[in-house]
Amino acid sequence: MRIRDLEPHEWALIRELRLRALAESPDAFARTLAEALGENDAYWVRLAGSVTKPGGQVMRVAELDGRPVGLAFGLFDKERAATGHVGGMWVEPEARGRGVGLALLASVIAWGRSRALDRLELWVTEGNGTAMRLYERAGFADTGRRDALASNPALQIIQMALNL
Repeated sequence: MRIRDLEPHEWALIRELRLRALAESPDAFARTLAEALGENDAYWVRLAGSVTKPGGQVMRVAELDGRPVGLAFGLFDKERAATGHVGGMWVEPEARGRGVGLALLASVIAWGRSRALDRLELWVTEGNGTAMRLYERAGFADTGRRDALASNPALQIIQMALNL
Protein backbone atom coordinates (compact mmCIF):
# COMPACT_ATOMS: atom_id res chain seq x y z
CA MET A 1 0.00 0.00 0.00
CA ARG A 2 1.13 3.51 -0.78
CA ILE A 3 -0.35 6.80 0.49
CA ARG A 4 0.67 9.81 -1.56
CA ASP A 5 -0.31 13.39 -2.28
CA LEU A 6 -2.38 14.21 -5.32
CA GLU A 7 -0.22 15.92 -7.95
CA PRO A 8 -1.40 19.26 -9.45
CA HIS A 9 -1.85 17.76 -12.94
CA GLU A 10 -4.03 14.87 -11.65
CA TRP A 11 -7.38 16.61 -11.87
CA ALA A 12 -8.85 13.67 -13.81
CA LEU A 13 -7.86 11.31 -10.96
CA ILE A 14 -9.60 13.46 -8.37
CA ARG A 15 -12.71 13.43 -10.57
CA GLU A 16 -12.52 9.65 -11.04
CA LEU A 17 -12.13 8.92 -7.34
CA ARG A 18 -14.84 11.36 -6.25
CA LEU A 19 -17.30 9.99 -8.79
CA ARG A 20 -16.55 6.41 -7.70
CA ALA A 21 -17.01 7.41 -4.07
CA LEU A 22 -20.29 9.22 -4.68
CA ALA A 23 -21.65 6.33 -6.77
CA GLU A 24 -20.67 3.65 -4.25
CA SER A 25 -21.47 5.50 -0.99
CA PRO A 26 -24.11 8.14 -1.78
CA ASP A 27 -25.17 8.58 1.86
CA ALA A 28 -21.65 9.35 3.05
CA PHE A 29 -21.15 12.74 1.39
CA ALA A 30 -22.75 16.18 1.35
CA ARG A 31 -22.72 16.28 -2.47
CA THR A 32 -24.58 13.98 -4.80
CA LEU A 33 -23.27 12.07 -7.78
CA ALA A 34 -25.58 14.09 -10.04
CA GLU A 35 -24.06 17.35 -8.76
CA ALA A 36 -20.52 16.10 -9.30
CA LEU A 37 -21.32 14.77 -12.78
CA GLY A 38 -22.56 18.26 -13.67
CA GLU A 39 -19.17 19.85 -13.00
CA ASN A 40 -17.00 20.78 -15.97
CA ASP A 41 -13.28 20.05 -16.29
CA ALA A 42 -12.39 23.53 -15.02
CA TYR A 43 -14.03 22.72 -11.67
CA TRP A 44 -11.87 19.62 -11.23
CA VAL A 45 -8.73 21.51 -12.27
CA ARG A 46 -9.51 24.19 -9.63
CA LEU A 47 -10.20 21.53 -7.00
CA ALA A 48 -6.91 19.77 -7.74
CA GLY A 49 -5.11 23.11 -7.52
CA SER A 50 -6.71 23.89 -4.15
CA VAL A 51 -5.28 20.73 -2.56
CA THR A 52 -1.83 20.67 -4.13
CA LYS A 53 -0.34 24.05 -3.19
CA PRO A 54 2.80 23.68 -1.06
CA GLY A 55 1.99 24.24 2.61
CA GLY A 56 -1.73 24.18 1.96
CA GLN A 57 -4.61 21.76 1.98
CA VAL A 58 -4.08 18.20 0.74
CA MET A 59 -5.73 15.28 -0.94
CA ARG A 60 -4.17 11.96 -0.09
CA VAL A 61 -4.50 9.05 -2.51
CA ALA A 62 -4.27 5.42 -1.38
CA GLU A 63 -2.89 2.94 -3.90
CA LEU A 64 -2.72 -0.84 -3.85
CA ASP A 65 -0.48 -2.40 -6.47
CA GLY A 66 -0.26 1.00 -8.17
CA ARG A 67 -4.04 1.34 -8.49
CA PRO A 68 -5.89 4.20 -6.71
CA VAL A 69 -8.36 2.73 -4.19
CA GLY A 70 -9.11 5.58 -1.80
CA LEU A 71 -8.81 9.23 -0.89
CA ALA A 72 -9.05 11.66 1.99
CA PHE A 73 -8.77 15.43 2.14
CA GLY A 74 -7.02 17.51 4.79
CA LEU A 75 -8.75 20.89 4.77
CA PHE A 76 -8.38 24.11 6.74
CA ASP A 77 -11.36 25.49 8.63
CA LYS A 78 -12.32 28.81 7.06
CA GLU A 79 -13.19 30.44 10.39
CA ARG A 80 -10.92 28.76 12.97
CA ALA A 81 -7.21 28.94 12.13
CA ALA A 82 -6.16 26.12 14.46
CA THR A 83 -8.79 23.65 13.21
CA GLY A 84 -8.75 21.38 10.20
CA HIS A 85 -11.10 18.84 8.68
CA VAL A 86 -10.89 15.35 7.29
CA GLY A 87 -13.15 15.40 4.26
CA GLY A 88 -14.18 13.19 1.37
CA MET A 89 -12.79 10.06 3.04
CA TRP A 90 -13.50 6.95 0.98
CA VAL A 91 -11.98 3.52 0.33
CA GLU A 92 -13.34 1.26 -2.39
CA PRO A 93 -15.13 -1.82 -1.00
CA GLU A 94 -12.58 -4.32 -2.35
CA ALA A 95 -9.78 -2.54 -0.45
CA ARG A 96 -11.60 -2.24 2.88
CA GLY A 97 -10.36 -4.23 5.84
CA ARG A 98 -6.76 -3.98 4.64
CA GLY A 99 -5.64 -0.95 6.66
CA VAL A 100 -6.16 1.56 3.85
CA GLY A 101 -8.61 3.75 5.76
CA LEU A 102 -6.43 3.89 8.85
CA ALA A 103 -3.37 4.73 6.72
CA LEU A 104 -5.27 7.56 4.99
CA LEU A 105 -6.39 8.93 8.36
CA ALA A 106 -2.88 8.70 9.80
CA SER A 107 -1.63 10.64 6.79
CA VAL A 108 -4.18 13.42 7.24
CA ILE A 109 -3.49 13.53 10.99
CA ALA A 110 0.22 13.94 10.20
CA TRP A 111 -0.68 16.74 7.77
CA GLY A 112 -2.68 18.49 10.52
CA ARG A 113 0.21 18.26 12.94
CA SER A 114 2.65 19.53 10.30
CA ARG A 115 0.42 22.59 9.87
CA ALA A 116 0.38 23.19 13.66
CA LEU A 117 -3.37 22.57 13.90
CA ASP A 118 -4.83 21.92 17.35
CA ARG A 119 -7.82 19.90 16.19
CA LEU A 120 -9.19 17.87 13.29
CA GLU A 121 -12.92 17.39 12.80
CA LEU A 122 -14.98 15.19 10.51
CA TRP A 123 -18.59 14.19 9.94
CA VAL A 124 -19.86 10.63 9.60
CA THR A 125 -23.34 9.43 8.71
CA GLU A 126 -25.23 8.04 11.68
CA GLY A 127 -25.54 4.28 11.37
CA ASN A 128 -22.23 3.84 9.54
CA GLY A 129 -20.71 1.82 12.37
CA THR A 130 -17.74 0.64 10.31
CA ALA A 131 -16.62 4.21 9.60
CA MET A 132 -17.24 5.31 13.19
CA ARG A 133 -15.11 2.45 14.53
CA LEU A 134 -12.34 3.36 12.08
CA TYR A 135 -12.39 6.98 13.22
CA GLU A 136 -12.43 5.92 16.88
CA ARG A 137 -9.39 3.66 16.29
CA ALA A 138 -7.60 6.71 14.90
CA GLY A 139 -8.45 8.66 18.08
CA PHE A 140 -11.52 10.64 16.99
CA ALA A 141 -14.39 11.01 19.47
CA ASP A 142 -18.05 11.97 19.10
CA THR A 143 -18.48 15.67 19.94
CA GLY A 144 -22.24 15.41 20.44
CA ARG A 145 -22.98 17.68 17.46
CA ARG A 146 -25.52 16.43 14.94
CA ASP A 147 -26.80 17.82 11.66
CA ALA A 148 -28.76 16.74 8.60
CA LEU A 149 -26.79 15.29 5.68
CA ALA A 150 -26.98 17.93 2.93
CA SER A 151 -27.42 15.37 0.13
CA ASN A 152 -30.15 13.49 2.05
CA PRO A 153 -31.70 15.54 4.88
CA ALA A 154 -33.54 12.46 6.14
CA LEU A 155 -30.17 11.21 7.43
CA GLN A 156 -28.23 12.56 10.41
CA ILE A 157 -24.50 13.13 10.51
CA ILE A 158 -22.32 12.98 13.60
CA GLN A 159 -19.35 15.25 14.20
CA MET A 160 -16.19 13.61 15.52
CA ALA A 161 -12.98 15.35 16.53
CA LEU A 162 -9.38 14.63 17.43
CA ASN A 163 -7.25 17.01 19.50
CA LEU A 164 -3.74 17.05 18.05
